[in-house]
Amino acid sequence: AIRLMTKANGLPKPRYASLRKIYQPSTGDLIDKGLILWFPAPNSFTGEDLAEFHVHGGSAVIESILTSLQEVDGLYPAVAGDFTRRAFDNGKLDLTEVEGLADLIHAQTEAQRKQAIRQMDGHLSQLYKKWSKSLLKCVADVEAMIDFSEDIIEDGILENVQDSVARIANEVRDHLEDRRKGEKLRSGVNVVIAGPPNVGKSSLLNLFCQRPAAIVSPIEGTTRDVVESAVNIDGYPVLFSDTAGIRPSVDPIEKEGIKRAKSRISTADFILLVHDLSKYNVDNMDSILESTLNMLDKHKDSNTGVQHDENMDYLIVLNKVDLVSSKMALQVKEMLTAKKMNTCIVSCETGYGIKNLTIMLSEKMKDICGDPLIGNPSITQTRHRFHLREALASLEIFLNMADKEFEDYDLVLGAEELRISLKEFGRITGNIGAEDILDVIFRDFCIGK
Repeated sequence: AIRLMTKANGLPKPRYASLRKIYQPSTGDLIDKGLILWFPAPNSFTGEDLAEFHVHGGSAVIESILTSLQEVDGLYPAVAGDFTRRAFDNGKLDLTEVEGLADLIHAQTEAQRKQAIRQMDGHLSQLYKKWSKSLLKCVADVEAMIDFSEDIIEDGILENVQDSVARIANEVRDHLEDRRKGEKLRSGVNVVIAGPPNVGKSSLLNLFCQRPAAIVSPIEGTTRDVVESAVNIDGYPVLFSDTAGIRPSVDPIEKEGIKRAKSRISTADFILLVHDLSKYNVDNMDSILESTLNMLDKHKDSNTGVQHDENMDYLIVLNKVDLVSSKMALQVKEMLTAKKMNTCIVSCETGYGIKNLTIMLSEKMKDICGDPLIGNPSITQTRHRFHLREALASLEIFLNMADKEFEDYDLVLGAEELRISLKEFGRITGNIGAEDILDVIFRDFCIGK
């Protein structure tokens, strides 16, 4: 293609930009003057011979270049993910690195970018390959015990295998117990804005979005359906859901909205429970607790006034502080703090407390998603978690057999469990049985990648 379209006898110097005139092969007409880069195999992204044409961006130039390339025998227009698929097939990337590249392309926040670039750089792959390498040694030792007489095998082999398998199982178990940090960072943290009607939930959403994402009205029950909006909070992706006000209702449409609101609350990663501070005073602050607990379907604790649910993380946002005295606001804050209730006092009207609320929310996002550059890389895909669980299950079966010194089981069965576990690790990186999921992964790439 380079020779035909530049009328040159030789190729440009590899990996150096070369200024050339570019012609249409069939007519010899000059198309453009641009830069040609030549990457001979195997030192290219795909591992194959690769050329780049850097031309001017006019639509007529681009169209003529593409038409000319199609005149060259053996060339065809790339489909989505074509180049990355070739890189995978040629061993330049494994499947986790391919997924990291896809995540990098689609990253919308700084934390997502950091996580994706680390995975694309092979950190997650290295972790799984380390386990595979150790497990492969275990499989080899067990099969040696099966195939050869015991007098040839040194003592303690099975005990060493058991110790190694136990160590791998513990590491995999710890890796799985990550509160899905990587997956939440990749797809976004679900934050639900909930509370009674007309307390400022939609106003709060609009402040976070910095645009009128939801309709704001003094009429109670304006929001009926769930209004979603994605926001970047200090580098972390947050999917806010503004929900219908929760209250007793006979209106069938409003009841459906309340049902959807409670459904979102039950699946949220974090909840902002908004209350109208102007409707309370120091003497009836317990009603805020009652309202909060009712929305969360929880019960009071006899000591603190609230039963904390580890799986339901929330922050009470007291809005409309501009309608009460500063003394009242301070008393309320102290009272709720004494009851171990996480609270933030704001005014969506004046903007008071919004900066502090954003800081608190940012800290919570860091806790939920973690720092993508610290510690072992996180699991980012549901399929990773599935294969890791399958691998761990087989490791645990082997360990149960080993604990009984294989009295009730043949050692061959134990070896098979180790092989199954090894295959599951291989399926994550694409070394084993990856064909059935390749199309799903590569179809999400753009045409040029």
